[in-house]
Amino acid sequence: MTRNSICIKVPKQHAEQALAMAHKLNLLNKGLQINRDENFVYIPLCHKPTKTELEKTKELSSAIELSTRLFLEKKKNISYTELLEKKLPPHLLASLPRAMDIICDICIVEIPPELDAYRQEIGTVILKTNRNVRTVLAKASAVTGMYRLRKFAVIAGEPKTETVHKEYTCKFHVDVSKAYFSPRLSAEHSRIAHLVKEGETVLDMFAGIGPFAVQIAKKHENVKVYAVDANPDAVEFLKRNARLNRVEEKITVFLGDSRKVIKEKLVGVADRVIMNLPEKSLEYVDVACQALRSAGGVIHFYSFIKRGNTLRDAEVCLAETVAYAGRKVEKVLFSRFVRETAPHQWQAVTDAKIV
Repeated sequence: MTRNSICIKVPKQHAEQALAMAHKLNLLNKGLQINRDENFVYIPLCHKPTKTELEKTKELSSAIELSTRLFLEKKKNISYTELLEKKLPPHLLASLPRAMDIICDICIVEIPPELDAYRQEIGTVILKTNRNVRTVLAKASAVTGMYRLRKFAVIAGEPKTETVHKEYTCKFHVDVSKAYFSPRLSAEHSRIAHLVKEGETVLDMFAGIGPFAVQIAKKHENVKVYAVDANPDAVEFLKRNARLNRVEEKITVFLGDSRKVIKEKLVGVADRVIMNLPEKSLEYVDVACQALRSAGGVIHFYSFIKRGNTLRDAEVCLAETVAYAGRKVEKVLFSRFVRETAPHQWQAVTDAKIV
């Protein structure tokens, strides 16, 4: 069946970003199929966007406009919860995990202890209800150690932990058992890439497999990116990903601790510094300031905020640490909660202009 719906008409090159924005603003009509033609993608909306919502969407491209169009209705899929109703005792259904991380064809899920005996049934149903998933991994430990790694157990599908993940216009080799990667940060990777200006030099202090560095290099013709990570496996994946996306000439990769690398090779080189290591970023603010040019630049500072604290607390903490390092936060450009990482704990970002 078809249905007439208001929609966003967006040029193909901006379609993925516009779709992510529609998700974020709760505008997307998930019951209708997205339409495409030779030049445009048509994203169905559940209601007419407000002026503010429309302005946020148009920040991605001035060519985005509202339209009305016929859309096919999606077939109703049976949820994995419905499929498990006959396999699990009724009192355990409320414990079923709702959040899953899907990295290309790998699905990562956290199975609570009371459902451990049913992990294979849960994995099999996840495979059945997610046609692109080939492997289901259960978290088998917390994120630990210097490299932010965790153990996984294969509970369904192909026994693997490596895949090639697509994020916007980039592809990434990733092995979740060897290098940290979160698909939940995809919008943040894109946001930073859009903020970078042509001609800038960017330092990614905790680069991992390269989602920030590669997207920045892919989006901009004239940019220089220094990418540092202490995990040898992550660095090898970063180099592979730079080659895969044909941006290896724009990215210089360093293996080692950012403090040592900056002091030895990167003092005063950067217009912009990315600090995505929330649990330890504060410890590295002094060398991030050293990496910025003498005229100043921008730091993207990621931190954890627990219940009882606010974004303002994170901003003040950053400003005080920058001052202790001998520089100054001239202006907080932007701050927001990025994602929930644990009960009553959120990852947050603060963009600050440093002089």
